[in-house]
Amino acid sequence: MFSLKKIGVWFLFTVCAAFAADKTTASAIELLSAPGTTRDTETTLIWSRPEKGGADQEFEITRDGQVIAATRKTYFTVAGLKASAHYRFQVSARSTGGPAAVSNVLEISTAATGRRFDIVQFGAVGDGKTKATKAIQAAIDACTVGGTVVVPRGDFLTGALFLKGDMTLLLEEGAILRGSPAVEDYEPKFLNRFEGWELETFASLINAGRMDHRGPANVHHLSIRGKGTIMGGGGALGKRMMDAAGFRSRGRLILLMNCEDVEIEGVTLTEPPAWTLHYVYSKNVTIRDVKIKTVGVRNGDGIDPDSSVNSYIFNTTFETGDDCIAIKSGKNPEGNIVGRPTENVRIFDCAFVSGHGISIGSEMSGGVRNVLVEDCVAGALLHGFQVKATRDRGGVVENITVRNCELRKITVYTELPYNNDGKPAPTLPSFRNLRFQDIDLTNAEAGPVIIVNGYSDRAHRTRDVSFERIKFGAGAVVKIDQAENVVFKDISSTSGAEPKFEITRSENVRRP
Repeated sequence: MFSLKKIGVWFLFTVCAAFAADKTTASAIELLSAPGTTRDTETTLIWSRPEKGGADQEFEITRDGQVIAATRKTYFTVAGLKASAHYRFQVSARSTGGPAAVSNVLEISTAATGRRFDIVQFGAVGDGKTKATKAIQAAIDACTVGGTVVVPRGDFLTGALFLKGDMTLLLEEGAILRGSPAVEDYEPKFLNRFEGWELETFASLINAGRMDHRGPANVHHLSIRGKGTIMGGGGALGKRMMDAAGFRSRGRLILLMNCEDVEIEGVTLTEPPAWTLHYVYSKNVTIRDVKIKTVGVRNGDGIDPDSSVNSYIFNTTFETGDDCIAIKSGKNPEGNIVGRPTENVRIFDCAFVSGHGISIGSEMSGGVRNVLVEDCVAGALLHGFQVKATRDRGGVVENITVRNCELRKITVYTELPYNNDGKPAPTLPSFRNLRFQDIDLTNAEAGPVIIVNGYSDRAHRTRDVSFERIKFGAGAVVKIDQAENVVFKDISSTSGAEPKFEITRSENVRRP
């Protein structure tokens, strides 16, 4: 299995080292198995891209000393393994187009093959009309350690379901878990966190864990995967929940609390009553090969990592009614008191088709650090890549790297005019150590494409921000206000003219 020590080393190397001086020697490659992905017959490997490698770097994967594949991605699923067996893997970067480098040797032991529990055998009927909640929950409760609850082809109507650890929920191709439209199917309410505060809400369609901001994980080794669809009650159900118990009473499509070693893989997630996939106080979460579709859903965020550590989100497509990804850590004043930051988030090889943004905040009072966004393509998102807060939040956002991406906008907003109904934190937020490297902004519309704001208090100005090898389109505008130590290096434009710079109340802004 994977090593937590390796995970910590990987993030220290990949994110924090991005702010060090460039090296002339080749970077090492840190290789690990994505959390939750090692099962009886397969595992998914992920690794760091050498700092100077570029998106066209090719990698070679070996298993027990034999070459098994080559790829330009920074992940690879090794299938066809034997159950309860031991393997050694290594990845090397070929020297064409980038530095040669070789990874650590990663040793993995596959799991034993577990039992299967077909929900139909427990009485579930997949006609889209017959409520199957009790039958599906019975299959979940009966599932033995390492077992799989199977949702076969069919349309299964269900209310709230509660998963446990050491199990897989597998949706086969053509399977639909369809959320009931009835509010009472998501009762009783229970304590969780929504919009930064701990409070009681209706249950979500899929639930796991018991929330405890002081404690460790209470659910381990959980997988939700397959080629099927998890479909909630959508905005109509969300409205019924609000009408019954207020705006913040809504459940989500999937809610994970105090969970560790989790995989969400392959499924299509759509029609949540509010946020789609929300995990809080969790650790070691892999989300891969997922399609998220929530266009038209109020507050239809795609993925919300919340006061959680070690997240890997890759090869996932977003078409959302709000933020595609919103990295959170609680809201003032509670988020400051709980003080659990979200740390070590890697987002790579994702397509952001539509939505509000790839966002950090605005509920970030517990802090956010060590985020890497790499090899992603974003369409005309409302705010593009965005770091956002209000002056009431407090907290620190630091060590953020975005590289090898196609974006339309980069925004750092510090005084958003909404969601300020909590007691202010004792200090202003701080944004620092933000790096943007090899960014293609040529498809952006003319006008402001980079906006960086800070605070008038010099101790809380946005600081230490770098933009390296940025490609602008014609008519681009860059706006910098109340910031310090902002550097632009090696920029270019399709028009041949540099963008218009509007720099106010800032110090040490260096531009070509």
